[in-house]
Amino acid sequence: MTLVKICGLTEPATLDAAVAAGADHVGLVFFPRSPRHLSFDRAAGLAARVPDRVRRVGVFVDADDAFLETAVRAGRLDAVQLHGDEPPARAADVKRRFGIEVWKAVPVRTRADIDGARAYRGSADRLLFDAKAPKGADLPGGNGLRFDWRLLDGAAIGMAWGLSGGLDPESVADAIGATGAPLVDVSSGVEDAPGVKSAEKIGAFVRAVRER
Repeated sequence: MTLVKICGLTEPATLDAAVAAGADHVGLVFFPRSPRHLSFDRAAGLAARVPDRVRRVGVFVDADDAFLETAVRAGRLDAVQLHGDEPPARAADVKRRFGIEVWKAVPVRTRADIDGARAYRGSADRLLFDAKAPKGADLPGGNGLRFDWRLLDGAAIGMAWGLSGGLDPESVADAIGATGAPLVDVSSGVEDAPGVKSAEKIGAFVRAVRER
């Protein structure tokens, strides 16, 4: 079964919708430049609504240890997703310091980007392949962009991974069929506006994964 992560949730109603739809992971963003950014207090309120069967993933961009520590505690995080320029040594350090799962987002434009991600074996628990943001973009992810899924054909990834970037209820079944992704991650593809999630689109996304 393909796992589903609904990322960038900011409101109780849409977080509840993700849980009710059957999402396996919910993503809480801790990055001030993102329209999905959460204060620690808001994150704590949302995290308290998440049942044990659903895992909480915090999304960070080049965060320092003090920031991570506060966010992990506030968000009751089960995993930390590193979405900046963190090298393998930093991923390993975060895993060692906080004792929770570490995901590393990998921006993809060419096959070399996928092959280079093998450097994270042993330091991260999961890779998340996302479209590389355009030069000068404010955000490293959540831009609604898609990379060429054919780049994953025959890739020797050698560790747990997931697919992100430009997914939505209409495309996710094709994405899984094309890549065999064991996990899919969506943010902007289930929004009515940047940072404004749609309960209906969340439900449609999860159904599209489960019914394929």
